[in-house]
Amino acid sequence: MANLIGHGGCHHIRSIRVFISGKTEAKGTQAKVTIDKATIKQSRSFSGIWVIPIIALALGLYMVVNTWLTQGPEITIAFDTASGLEQGKTKIKYRNVDMGLVEKVSLNDDFQGVIATVKLDRQAAGLLRKDTRFWVVTARVGVGNISGLDTLLSGAYIQLSPGLGEAGERKFVGLEKPPVTPADAPGLRLTLTTDLASSVSEGDTVLYKGYKVGRVETMTFDTTERKIVYGIFIDAPFHELVDTSVRFWDVSGISLNADASGFRVETGSLDTILFGGVAFGVPPGIKDGEEVGQNSTFKLYSSYNDILDNPFVYGTYYVVSFAQSIKGLEPGAPVEYRGIQIGRVERVLLKEFLKQTNSSDNQGTGDPIPILIYVEPGRMKLPDRESSIATMRRSIQVGVSNGMRATLDSGNLLTGAKYVNIDYYADAEKASMGEFLEYTTIPAIDTGLAQLEQKVNSILDTINALPFEDTVAGANAAIAKLNQSLASVNALLESQSTRGLPDQLNQTLQELNNTLSGLSPDSEAYQSINSSLLRLSRTLGNLDSLTRTLSEQPSALILPTEAVTDPIPEVTQ
Repeated sequence: MANLIGHGGCHHIRSIRVFISGKTEAKGTQAKVTIDKATIKQSRSFSGIWVIPIIALALGLYMVVNTWLTQGPEITIAFDTASGLEQGKTKIKYRNVDMGLVEKVSLNDDFQGVIATVKLDRQAAGLLRKDTRFWVVTARVGVGNISGLDTLLSGAYIQLSPGLGEAGERKFVGLEKPPVTPADAPGLRLTLTTDLASSVSEGDTVLYKGYKVGRVETMTFDTTERKIVYGIFIDAPFHELVDTSVRFWDVSGISLNADASGFRVETGSLDTILFGGVAFGVPPGIKDGEEVGQNSTFKLYSSYNDILDNPFVYGTYYVVSFAQSIKGLEPGAPVEYRGIQIGRVERVLLKEFLKQTNSSDNQGTGDPIPILIYVEPGRMKLPDRESSIATMRRSIQVGVSNGMRATLDSGNLLTGAKYVNIDYYADAEKASMGEFLEYTTIPAIDTGLAQLEQKVNSILDTINALPFEDTVAGANAAIAKLNQSLASVNALLESQSTRGLPDQLNQTLQELNNTLSGLSPDSEAYQSINSSLLRLSRTLGNLDSLTRTLSEQPSALILPTEAVTDPIPEVTQ
């Protein structure tokens, strides 16, 4: 019974009943004892002692579930230094709303930077994309720009700028400087490249016809291409002005040009004069282009005049080879088609030519020297776009089959400068386009002095082919006959009768002179002739008068005539 009483608390003894009875039978001394077993029943009532553990368990589960449902993602941000970062204090903000906290700051594996581990709120998960950007906001003073002054009192914080790329990114590289334009700003981002650095820098303005439409965001140096790369942003709706026909040029400072018409000063806005800037527009004569996408690349020209000298973007390369001297042909020399410039000479492929010649069996045969040229379809009045290159290539291929050839002509006899000319030659030998390295070749023929030399040699060959022996024999016979004729003439001149001719001629001239002297004004013959001429003149005058009278009065020969009075002029009123 003690065991039953000491049993666990959930069991209770409802009742214990023990009956002892004795009975002695007559035949023996044994006594019979009867004992009733105790009945034990379990209690079904709930004990209050379990309320507290159950409540604690429920609260724990709630906190776990709530934490799991409300906690945000954990991300890492790499920075060059930990300036402005403090564990447990530096906040993450977006639109000035707290979005998380920096939990840990540590060095990276190579000790060349720091890694900030950040715990974000759950609502920030949708802002984490591949191009999301982070940077530390502190007080900054730059050229024409002051920002972050509020951090002098509240302390530095990390600014979050959501991107538009693929979601789910958890590792980021922080910016050392704040971006000039928010990542979600409407507009167009472009890339400009140039060979030489100018006064353009981050934060400078982008102008269209003098109006500010954007800004320069980044400036880097591409070590592979060895070019300066600018990232610019054109605000909406001005980004619709940009297509493949526009050109970008540097408008920093003041540009002074002098020519025969005088001095010309070109400037941008006051900002570009002081700090620098970029302008864009469509050069004259360029047709409308096609739409461009995000991060399209354009060339940054040094000035607007540079654009006018090189207004086209798209072009293609060809190789022309000349067996004549190329002295005077320099890079940049024009490539013309019937006097119209369609491109320029890039360079002489001398290195490639020597390499190919040394590796072939044609050493010492005087192979033509290849020249690399650049042809632009825009100069042929085709649209300045990539599709025009294929159109131009087809035209050149058809032209070569019809006699189109390249020649090397003299551009200036004084300086000896030369240029490449492309034209049709009806008597050109059949030829086709070939390949030199990765370039297509255009057949070439000699011209200028080389062609003149060939013509002179052709003439000399023709003369050599003449039958000089027969011609000389015939000429000798003709000369012999001429000598005979000259001898006959000599004999005639030496005869006595021929020698007397001058005396007879002098005598005849003397007699003629005497005859003419008798007709001088003082001679009788001259006076007699003069008198006869006077009488003849009077007779002719009378005859004229008679003729006029008969024409007026036909009856004058029969009837007497009346004197004709002088006419009186009429008086006009």
